[in-house]
Order: sequence, then C-alpha cells, then structure tokens
Amino acid sequence: MTHPLRIAMVGPVATSIPPSGSSSVELFTSLLTEGLVARGHRVTLFATGTSRTSADLHATLARGYGEDLSAWPWELCELLNLSAALERAADFDVIHYQAMSWPISLPLTRLVSVPLVQTVHHAPSRDEIALWARYPDAPFVAISHEQASLLAGLNVIATIHHAVDTDAFTFSGTARDYLLFLGRFTEGKGVLQAIEVARRTSRRLILAAPENDYYRTAVAPHVDGAQITYAGEVGHAGKIALLGGAQALLYPVQAGEPFGLVLAEAMACGTPVAALDRGAVREIVEHGITGGIFSSLDELVAGLPAVLALDRASVRARAVARFGLTRMIDAYEDMYARLVAEWAPQRIDAALAPGTGL
Repeated sequence: MTHPLRIAMVGPVATSIPPSGSSSVELFTSLLTEGLVARGHRVTLFATGTSRTSADLHATLARGYGEDLSAWPWELCELLNLSAALERAADFDVIHYQAMSWPISLPLTRLVSVPLVQTVHHAPSRDEIALWARYPDAPFVAISHEQASLLAGLNVIATIHHAVDTDAFTFSGTARDYLLFLGRFTEGKGVLQAIEVARRTSRRLILAAPENDYYRTAVAPHVDGAQITYAGEVGHAGKIALLGGAQALLYPVQAGEPFGLVLAEAMACGTPVAALDRGAVREIVEHGITGGIFSSLDELVAGLPAVLALDRASVRARAVARFGLTRMIDAYEDMYARLVAEWAPQRIDAALAPGTGL
C-alpha cells in the first residue's frame, strides 16, 4: 500500500464484534478490522455498542438483536447499520459489507459514490444468484474458490480465504481421549454422523455448540454423558482447550459449506481433521498432511486411525503457513487498493457528466 485507506467495515449486528460465543462471521469481521488498523488504515467499524475494537466504532445499535428482543425485525436492524455507513460515504474510500444472510447492500451499490463491496458467508442457491444477477457490476469477495464457483455470473473481484489468529490458538502436541464436534446443531453440519463415527470406532465424542430445537429433538437422545458428551456453547478459551485436547475434529458435513473456519482453528492447535468431501473442504484440509478427506462415512470410519496418526506439529505448521493473518490482510489490502484505483475514473466521469457539474 502506498497510502492508508479510509475503510468502512459494516459488520452484522446480531451480537458484538468479536462475539462472546461462536459466531464465525463476527469473528472474521473482527480479525479483518483489527488487522487493517494495525497496518495503518483508518477503519470505522459499524457494529453494536458492545463491540470491542481499535477502529473507530459507530454503534448503530446499543445491543445486537440476538441479545435485545426489542431490536426487531433483524433485517431492518441490518439495513439500519448499513445505511449508517452509506450516509457517511464521503468519509470513506471503500465500504465493505459483511452479509449476515443475504446481501441487502446490492440495490444500494449504484447509489453511493464510493465502491461498496460485499461478502456473503453462506453457499447461495441458484435462485439467489439469479436474483442477485440484476446487479452484475456489484463487486463481491468470495471466501473460497468453491463459493466463487457458486457466484458465477456475478462480479467476483477476488477470492480470499479466511484466516485465524494462530498466535491465539495454543499448540497441543498431545491429545486426550476424545473426538470433537464443534459447530451449529443442524442437519447439514452432520452431528448425527459424528455420533455414528464415535460409536462405530468406540471412541468418546464431545459435542460443543449452542443448544437449539434440533439439538433437543434429534441430538439430545444420543447424549449419554459417557461416550457422547454435551459441553454446551464454549467461549474462545474453552474452544481452544477442546480443540487442542481432541484426537481429531470430526467434520462430516452433509451440505457443502463455502469455508469452514473451525477446520483452520483445529489445525492451528495441531489437531487433525476427519472430513467428508463437501464444499470447500479440499481447499482447507490437505489429505494425509493436516487430516483426511473422505467420500463417505464408511471411508471416514476406516480412515480415522490414519488421521489420528498424523504428526500434530506438522498440522500446526501448515495451518500457520496457510491460514495466518498476514496472508489474509495482505490480500485484502491489495483488493481494496485495486478496487479504489479502478473506481476513481468512474467518479471523475460521473462528475463531468452533463448536468451534474464538477
């Protein structure tokens, strides 16, 4: 970078940034924001008043709608937060919107005089892409090549993998006597398949995620407190302890995901991953090096001993090399600089258009 940029980072307002719990979108937003500030950029974070940041904080809501039930509907809360940044567009060189669910920023990209780039954190459907294609010039950043392929036809200006603060994840060279499932309780996350793996291999399994209806109806009947244990939702310190102590992280997802931050977090602790070949898994896990990638649950069960035998120090070293913060911040700096440089001639042309004045 030749000079610092003025960046508006529009985070979700469901909870604080960084989150006290396990929300990966808010965690990513915090890591990116803090990394950019450390590089000397002037960043304004649009988030809840409970957020903690070294950037300038614009608190649209005192508390997130996940904590304050009077802040509803959630879509309006997100739109209010985004609008707060757009109303101050003249103060920024670029605005980056982190979509909690869908990119409500799209219809507004043509209404501001600075580039408005969006990141979505899910795997969009074909119907979603068909609707978003009404704004083919709106810039997107993909979080994996898998997601970029799903965004085909849209203006994907960069593909940048998430990072983890590897210094904050303690390496554990020795595992304890359990496997770990860490993630939301949904059918697509494969928690029932993780339980099946534990039972078929006669190993203990710890489940860590917030309790919800799916847990109570589908998962809880399998929890016996002995072989299958429920640890509840854990904070950052608890997550590191569970990841570091696990023999392996089980990731038998049934629906492909665009990234999978917990995979990189596990590897940063030296813990290998046993995963089904869905979504972006192959971009994160290196088969036979940092874990195992399998096409079926039967293959995963058969291949689990080889995963457990992987060298944990090598797993950690690869995580630091591939998913450290420096690489991610470098990539975002480059993307912002290119976007701002490409946008400048468009702003001049618009100012010189007949009837607009200069």
